[in-house]
This record gives sequence, structure tokens and C-alpha cells, in this order.
Amino acid sequence: MKTIRRLLYVEVILAVALVTLGFVTLFYFFDFVEELQAVGKHKDTGYTVAQALLYVALMLPSHLYELLPITVLIGTIFVMARLAQSSEFTILRTSGLGPWRALRALLLLGLGFVALTFAVGDYVAPLADKSAQLLKSRYQGKVTVGKTGAWLKEKQAYSHYFANVGALTPDGNMRDVRVFEFDNQGILVTMTEGQTAKFNKDDSWLLEKADHSEFTSADTNASKVDRALVEAFRWPTQISAEMVATAVLRPERMGTIDLFQYMHHLDANGQTAQKYEIQFWKKVFYPLSCLVMVVLALPFAYLHFRSGSVATYVFGGVMAGISFVLLNNVLGDLGALRGWQPWITAALPGLIYSFASLTAFSWLVIRR
Repeated sequence: MKTIRRLLYVEVILAVALVTLGFVTLFYFFDFVEELQAVGKHKDTGYTVAQALLYVALMLPSHLYELLPITVLIGTIFVMARLAQSSEFTILRTSGLGPWRALRALLLLGLGFVALTFAVGDYVAPLADKSAQLLKSRYQGKVTVGKTGAWLKEKQAYSHYFANVGALTPDGNMRDVRVFEFDNQGILVTMTEGQTAKFNKDDSWLLEKADHSEFTSADTNASKVDRALVEAFRWPTQISAEMVATAVLRPERMGTIDLFQYMHHLDANGQTAQKYEIQFWKKVFYPLSCLVMVVLALPFAYLHFRSGSVATYVFGGVMAGISFVLLNNVLGDLGALRGWQPWITAALPGLIYSFASLTAFSWLVIRR
């Protein structure tokens, strides 16, 4: 059995590696062609072709994370179909490789792909994506989420604070920061605007060249505004640099722990966190889809192939992998719009394909 497992594992790993290399190379080429449009626009900072190549290379782990379940499916289908066409799998069956042994062997291999997908998506891709954004911001000047910036909220003992961050600078500081303070009755108390701000080690923000305004009510019919320009204004807060990065960057590019901490912060401050909850559960369930893919590929070893028909089934595997990614994305957006339970929304694509793979396994392998 060890020899059989070694044969299957080597064949599948090589096939998956080749398919993954092909897809990653294709995405690298497309991203580089798109990035060439930005070359030369920032002549004063020197954004060259070499910098664009490095930026696109840093984006590859994110593509690898998204592609791994698809490439696992395509590579495993190719190996199973080729073994069936050459009658090698028939010989393995006569040597004692029953359906349940074959399923168990592939599930063990699938667990390895699960661990690889989790490591890439939770550690390699977030770090590489953050490095890519900081690299690009070094030449474009900032990392931003649009004209409105990123909004964050924090409840303190007697006040509610709303902070708006316009952009992140290459050195990890903030730009165009506004902090609004409201009392428990929802009345605006203070407003502080800073051109730049940085994170202190004592759980606070330091707004530089700040415009600080205080709103006070002398009586019920009149109000007073005291405005002062200060070189530095310290705002004590529990909003960390990781939370700001999570709000500014795309949530699907963040690690599971960072998403969980940011979800907890949003819940503690009475903000909706469904979008981040869906992304969190996607991070949990998406690597497990590699197990679904290897089970879905096993029935191809029990089919009867004619010469040249392997390519047809491999093409079917490509379509199945693409449909899984499309279903995963569509259900994520639909769940956010409809207010579905986040863990159900994230797990539903895997459950649907698990049912399809187990049905195909029981019909083609067990009954036939």
C-alpha cells in the first residue's frame, strides 16, 4: 500500500504543480500587462518596469491561494483519467486498491493541500500583499480606499468616537485623519483634523499639525466653538495599526486572526461586521475545498476512456473548478445582501460540491 500511495502522491503532486505553474504564469502575464499602464506616470518617483515586475510578483501568493483548489481538481482529474486510460488503475485495483482505500489515500493527500492552502492564504499572501501595496505607495504616495477613506468607530466611557483615515503612507503612518467625538446623547463635542498621524506605543494616535475644535453649549439657544491649531494632538484609542490596515486594505487579503480581531472590534462598537464575518468563514472553509476536489476527481479513475478523451474530462474539470470559484463569490455577495448567516454562506459552496462528489463516488465507484 505504501508503494501505491507513493505512486499516486508523486503523480498527483507533479500534475498539480505543473497546472499551478501554468495558471500562475498566465496571471502574472496579465497582471504585468495591466500594471504597465502605471509605468511612467510617476516619473518623479521612478516607477519603472523592474518595480512593476516586483509588484506583480508580490501579488502572486494571492492568486496562488485562489487557484489551489482549482489546480488540485484539474491535476487530480488528469492523473486519475490517465491511469484509467492506460489501465494502470485497473492493475492497482486488482492489487488490492479498493474504493475506500483509494478514497482514504486521496483524502490524506488532500489534507496536505489543505495545509498548503491555509499557510499561503493566512501567512504568505497577506504579508506579500501588504508589501506590494507599500511598494506601490512608495511611488504613488499613499494607499487609499477611495475619496471617502476608511471609517472606524470606538466606544469609550463617556463618548463615542468616529475616525476617518484618508490613506496610509509608505512608512505605515496615516494621512488626512479626522476624529469626531460625540457624547452619549449623540451631540458633537469635538472635531480634530490632522494632516498626518502616527501610532504611538501607548495605545494612542498622535495627530500632527492638528486643527482641534470644541463645541460647547452656553444655553439652549446658543452654542460656542473654540478652535485651536496645535503642532501635535494625542488621542488615546484602542484602534491599532492592524485594524486600520484591515479597514483600508481588502478584507479577503487579511489573515484569519486579523479578521477575527477586527470583527470583535466592530461588534464591541455596535457596527455591522457581516462582510468581515463572511470573509472570516471563507478563510476557514476555503482550504477544506481541496478535500472536496480530490473526492470529486476520484470517480474519473473508474471511467472507461477511449484514445484522446482524457482532454475532454480535463476540460470538464476546468469548468467545474471555475464554477466553484464563481459560486463561492456569488454566494458571498448574495449572503451579504440578503443577510444570511455568515458561516452558512461561506460553507454552502463546499457543501454543494461535497454532495456532488460523494454522489458521483457512490454511483460510479460503489454501485458500479
